[in-house]
Amino acid sequence: MHNYPSKLSAIALVLLLGLFAPCLCLQGCQSATSAASRCESCHQRLEPASASHHSCVSCHGGDDATTDQASAHRALAGPANPSAPQNWTDTCGRCHRYQLERVKSTIMQTNAGMIRNIQLTWEGEDGKHYTAQGEKVFDPAGKPIEPAPVAELDNLSGELYRKFCSRCHIGVANTESFSATHAAGCAACHFPWNDAGSYQGKDRGMQGKVGHSASHAMAALPDTATCSRCHSRSGRIAYSYQGLYDGNNALVPTRKGEAGPEAASGGRSLVHIAPDVHFAAGLECIDCHTSRDVMGDGFAYGNMYRQTEISCEDCHGSGQATPGYRTIRRENDEVLRESRSYPQPMSLGMKMIQTAKGRSYSNVFFRDDAVWLLGKKSGRLHKSAVITGTPAHTVAGHGRLECYSCHSRTAVQCYGCHTTYDKRGSSRDFIKGSDTPGAFSETEDYRMLYPFPLAVNQRGRISPVTPGCQTFVTVTEADGRNSRTEYVSRFKGKQQLRFAPFYSHNTGKQAIGCAECHGNPAFLGFGQHVVEGANIRGTLLCEHADNKPLDGFLTMERGKVRAFSAITRENSRPLNGAEVKRALSVNLCLPCHSVSSDRIYRKGLDYRVLADALHRRLLSGR
Repeated sequence: MHNYPSKLSAIALVLLLGLFAPCLCLQGCQSATSAASRCESCHQRLEPASASHHSCVSCHGGDDATTDQASAHRALAGPANPSAPQNWTDTCGRCHRYQLERVKSTIMQTNAGMIRNIQLTWEGEDGKHYTAQGEKVFDPAGKPIEPAPVAELDNLSGELYRKFCSRCHIGVANTESFSATHAAGCAACHFPWNDAGSYQGKDRGMQGKVGHSASHAMAALPDTATCSRCHSRSGRIAYSYQGLYDGNNALVPTRKGEAGPEAASGGRSLVHIAPDVHFAAGLECIDCHTSRDVMGDGFAYGNMYRQTEISCEDCHGSGQATPGYRTIRRENDEVLRESRSYPQPMSLGMKMIQTAKGRSYSNVFFRDDAVWLLGKKSGRLHKSAVITGTPAHTVAGHGRLECYSCHSRTAVQCYGCHTTYDKRGSSRDFIKGSDTPGAFSETEDYRMLYPFPLAVNQRGRISPVTPGCQTFVTVTEADGRNSRTEYVSRFKGKQQLRFAPFYSHNTGKQAIGCAECHGNPAFLGFGQHVVEGANIRGTLLCEHADNKPLDGFLTMERGKVRAFSAITRENSRPLNGAEVKRALSVNLCLPCHSVSSDRIYRKGLDYRVLADALHRRLLSGR
């Protein structure tokens, strides 16, 4: 028997919600007809947050019926930022409970993937699910997770996260890093900061104060510059997307030996490279990424790739299938709610393109036999090129390739990350909120953009990979002796360097040439190399193992392929010997059959034909 609620209970629930709804609304978002606020007597030119956020006290708390500063500010909910996690349940959460519950479990709040991957690289997992805030969350199956707060992770990986990586966690504000400053909580995205983290609006009493958004005006839709404040480290995807590159620790000279023309956090300088084709077309990050990518879907994920719900095929189709869509048929469809702030809201009857997880985009739709993307901020319409059935995308043997394996222009690769942890010094623990013993410093050996190695990723597909991480750890004790010197941590039972699947966000319309990819073993994971008969020998060698290339993870000796580094993600691995040989064997055909439209690439290659009369004559030169 189904356990449906009784009709009487349902009616009672509706009446109860009806009674309480006005109270909740008045508590959280006071109406424009409420008593005049006296906050403006001091903050006369402060920008209104938005048309729907009229009352100062509904967000900030305090008393707006007095002009006495001490009395007015006595009950403020976080003087600078009422949306910070310690306040957000009683501020933003009063009106935006649905969004808040999603944000609590989003990977940008939990940082679970970042913490887990640091552990994997440095010490290995200990069976606990560490998060930045330690709040109870649920996995995609609805099973509760009791996370351990990262403040309790008492080892090097916990220290590294708290003192380095946590500055990009939305649970804490970053007021110190030039061009990477941001608020905590909801304001991290919806009240953007400038490079110095100071207020530059029209309120004279607030002018120049650090730790405030650049303006008090709310941004319902964050722009690419906002995303870039955090996503400009590690993989540098925000920089790559915009066509920016920070060189090797910003020390690689550019034209005339001078630094790049733009400054970035950490004393880095940026030079210009070709931007992503989507950025060049005017697309913001949020035009492709959904709110569930950014704010979460209510479930907690252990890695960013699991929370991300979009793929290239959603808009462009695959070689075999066109993009899927769903028609809006309900007046309470989430697409209608989300698109209300767009220049062109969606409407009933529209055919919305589906994400890789089978949920609707709020700005991508099918109309007039074409796929269209609406710029959420710009209002511009972009027609998506659907590649289904085209020769370049129906090459036999390419079925496992990610789109960006061929279409990435660059992939940032940092080789030889030398990290020192010195217990004689101290530095800021951004989670604990105080200076604690132990200071980190880093250098790197070498960085490159192209070519980039390929391997099997967590989806079982072939994708670019990048060092993740290639860390050599030195630990200096309080007495000055080194307890570890250039130590390579253990992974899967042995000391080895690691690579990780990676999408650089630097996509080009023109794909990598067939002969280039199949003819250059660097793409297969051999790094810079010399080919000698049936041997492929690396030339950029690791200082700790003179037979292993630093910038690769494969060697070939007498035709036998051996992997000596791991790919960090479940189900990921380097290409095996059969896959490497199959990729290199295509070179036998490419000198004559150099275009993807050639009919021989419609099915698996049969190399026995090289022995027939026609090919023997061609190969002999007669």
